[in-house]
Amino acid sequence: MNSALTENQRLLALREQHVPRGIATAHPVVAARAQGAELWDVDGKRYLDFVGGIGVLNVGHNHPKVVEAVRRQVGEISHASFQVVAYENYIQVAARLNKLVGGDAHYKSVLFTSGAEAVENAVKIARGYTHRTAVISFRGGFHGRTLLGVTLTGMSQPYKQNFGPFPAEIYHATYPNAYRGVSSDDALAELDELFATDVAPDRVAAIIIEPVQGDGGFLAAPREFLQALRARCTQHGIVLILDEIQAGFGRTGTMFGFQHADIQPDLVTVAKSLAGGMPLSGVIGRAEIMDAPTPGGLGGTYGGNAVACAAALAVLDLFEEQDLLAQGETLATQLHDGLLALQKRYPRIGDVRGLGFMQAIEMVADDAAHSPDAALAQKVIDEARQAGLLVIKCGVHRNVVRFLAPLVTTPEQVAEALQLLEKALAAAC
Repeated sequence: MNSALTENQRLLALREQHVPRGIATAHPVVAARAQGAELWDVDGKRYLDFVGGIGVLNVGHNHPKVVEAVRRQVGEISHASFQVVAYENYIQVAARLNKLVGGDAHYKSVLFTSGAEAVENAVKIARGYTHRTAVISFRGGFHGRTLLGVTLTGMSQPYKQNFGPFPAEIYHATYPNAYRGVSSDDALAELDELFATDVAPDRVAAIIIEPVQGDGGFLAAPREFLQALRARCTQHGIVLILDEIQAGFGRTGTMFGFQHADIQPDLVTVAKSLAGGMPLSGVIGRAEIMDAPTPGGLGGTYGGNAVACAAALAVLDLFEEQDLLAQGETLATQLHDGLLALQKRYPRIGDVRGLGFMQAIEMVADDAAHSPDAALAQKVIDEARQAGLLVIKCGVHRNVVRFLAPLVTTPEQVAEALQLLEKALAAAC
């Protein structure tokens, strides 16, 4: 192999040889270490990491309390499988999640490994409870890469490709998008039309929705839309599932995104920032619904792994001890104001949007329709990386640049990121 290659180039060449192309890597960077909101590659270059493992690191890379909790737990018991013997920290995580989501109501939690697992099991639980089969999700939604996950996902490419046939009895409704002229009333009218023409509500087991679409473009569901959805689900006996996998754990300024709408979901799926980088997910829900599957109907060898549970308890402690929600809101205001200022200078930023520290910019063409411009978004991302800022894209048309910096990012780092982004915009536009 050419000795003149950088360490990044050498390792990426090995990646191409040994790892299939189906697993895309957004940046040609091989990470060596990270801390807080910063990451260094194997050649020593520093980056501001405003991806955070795709919204996983709300408490930042390698938070000392999370690291210590993991080290301690590995020395005690790393894995036993909750299906074989119980262990206390699984039960503690469940109890704390139940309180965070359900308050004083009786909620229960079951833990898994990935977000897709949580979604699949939420659907199983809803079907088991209602004895119905149909599920409604939303165009632009993302719910995982398993066959059921990609069927629920409201985007065709790159997720569905030629992977069918897909599971039956999945229907897609329209999600509100103020920038593209789709109001809550428009979306609700289309949902009612779906009930009238495609699937009667008494056949629907569940409606699953992200309070803020993640991969779909950081679109926040309006308060009135979520409240109307809650009312329709109650009216028709449909289980309302809030997918909080990306929006949860302080990303939107409240612990969970649904709390902005003052509604109570029946089931909530969580993952990503629950365990500070350890693989852990869960379904939290009303006890009578969660108890619908009989013993043996739920599980998974690694679900609720003891080390991941220890990390999750440390993460939940940090939210209580360090007031990360308030810290995130301060940073959100700084970032949002900065992005609006950039929009004034760069009209190819068609929209600045988000909720809390979950912010994005939509890149558009220089035409009357403000057509999505995926190529421009990619150029902004590439130029930002060259400048030292890591961001990734999203949106049905892949023309949205999203920002998922940790809640422990400093104001100075946000200011630096905005400067690097302006440099990227100047080069790309």
